[in-house]
Amino acid sequence: MFINKSADGLNNICGKNIAKLRTELKISQRALADKMQLIGIDIDKNAIQRIECGKRFVTDIEIVAFAKVFDIAIEKLLK
Repeated sequence: MFINKSADGLNNICGKNIAKLRTELKISQRALADKMQLIGIDIDKNAIQRIECGKRFVTDIEIVAFAKVFDIAIEKLLK
């Protein structure tokens, strides 16, 4: 049986990093969702919240978009 969760039981490994980067920029989850929508990713504040707390999987397309919004390398999100 396969398990699609990280070692700590979360559905993604980038959510904590996204939350940290967002708070460092002092923007809300809504503002981050708005920035994602401006580059063509259909995501809302609730999805951001679920990603940050590890309840939602993150697609590769979304990871690339988060890296673009934060102006960082993709690898930094996945550490």
